[in-house]
Amino acid sequence: MHWDGYTGAAPPYGGGAPAPAGQQAAVPPAAPATAPRPVGERAPAGSRDPARQALLDVRHEVGKAVVGQDSTVTGMLIALLCGGHVLLEGVPGVAKTLLVRALSKALSLDTKRVQFTPDLMPGDVTGSLVYDSHSSEFTFREGPVFTNILLADEINRTPPKTQASLLEAMEERQVSADGVSRPLPVPFIVAATQNPVEYEGTYPLPEAQLDRFLLKLAMPLPARDDEIEVVRRHSEGFDPRNLAAAGVTAVAGSSELERARAKVAAVRVAPEVLAYIVDVVRATRAAPSFQLGVSPRGATALLTSSRAWAWLSGRDFVTPDDVKALALPCLRHRVGLRPEAQMDGVHVDEVLGSILASVPVPR
Repeated sequence: MHWDGYTGAAPPYGGGAPAPAGQQAAVPPAAPATAPRPVGERAPAGSRDPARQALLDVRHEVGKAVVGQDSTVTGMLIALLCGGHVLLEGVPGVAKTLLVRALSKALSLDTKRVQFTPDLMPGDVTGSLVYDSHSSEFTFREGPVFTNILLADEINRTPPKTQASLLEAMEERQVSADGVSRPLPVPFIVAATQNPVEYEGTYPLPEAQLDRFLLKLAMPLPARDDEIEVVRRHSEGFDPRNLAAAGVTAVAGSSELERARAKVAAVRVAPEVLAYIVDVVRATRAAPSFQLGVSPRGATALLTSSRAWAWLSGRDFVTPDDVKALALPCLRHRVGLRPEAQMDGVHVDEVLGSILASVPVPR
């Protein structure tokens, strides 16, 4: 399967220089040999774990509407398995909204979309107290955050005050108003999008909020064959607003997701692999190009996402290759380049690739 990593040929993490920034990788760095099967491929009969097969079927269903974004779909599934949030970065028109809608439909989950704009207020996201003239009391009217998957579209186009309205929801899975805490549905994740090339009139997310995203997934422009397939589907009448007509059906639900989460939590991690995760994270704090390294929260995020990847790969234990496969999407938004490194054109993924190449791998 494909995985979101370098925008270039996959770096040889066993040694060698990282790939140049600005190119596109087709394969995950050091991808596990038993990686999840591509969309549409089925496991042999008798070897299927029903919970795992249900999630692989979800990828098949999403593929009926979205072409060439298999790695992003897998990243979203990993986030749901870990109960984490996802930052989707891509230019307009690469099917970010369609992917989230198709995933929600295939999983029978509720989803709501909020277009983040400069005049959006915190109450427009979380909800607010409204005066009821009939009862002469204030009642709480739920905002769109009360859903399973909240699509926060162009999250960096709204001021920090409104961005911060999501912090409690993302961390505590609740919304507090008038001294009352109201729990959010289970599961709940935020899928936030941002444009990587247009920064005029934007408000970059602060490090504290970036650190609350489990993964940052880059959604690239499709390859030529994939783009031909997209245009072909539209020429035959595909309507992205009508997923039912595209044949997308629900193949799993919250109960299957809960069972899968329990199995992911049981995936074993050897002490040597735990130490490897810590060594990778600590190396980011000593990297000369970084002024901000990864915190312990990033280490635990790398652990949980590696567990989910291992389980989707059909194993009940984590390998160092699992850690390498998830390192870029899990860590790239938790580090900060020094100004002089930015001026030299250094890319975050390049530095992380060098770190993965230099940290000794347990045998």
